[in-house]
Amino acid sequence: MLLPNSEELTKRYYSIGEVAKMFEVNASLIRFWEKEFSQLHPKKNQRGKRMYTPKDIEMFKVIYHLLKEQGYTLEGAKRRLRENKEETLNVAAIAGRLSHIKEELIKIKDNL
Repeated sequence: MLLPNSEELTKRYYSIGEVAKMFEVNASLIRFWEKEFSQLHPKKNQRGKRMYTPKDIEMFKVIYHLLKEQGYTLEGAKRRLRENKEETLNVAAIAGRLSHIKEELIKIKDNL
């Protein structure tokens, strides 16, 4: 899966459907993570519709990385974010860039 880089997030707000599509998960999982992780707090409009900022999506990337790619439990991921937030953010950002590079290299290889 190739998630957008920060530079590629051009909109000010994203709907829950757009975020779920980015991460190839159900909207219910996005809502669940929102309840479980205090770092996630999207804005809501007058009708209660969630509006996620690029900063929210960056946090989703970190949570996704911990849970889905690194295999942390919910409690383990929460602890990791609480105790080593800066290091965790850096590692997740590096993993995202490496994933992007890998995808690009695969595309180049396929075109040879």
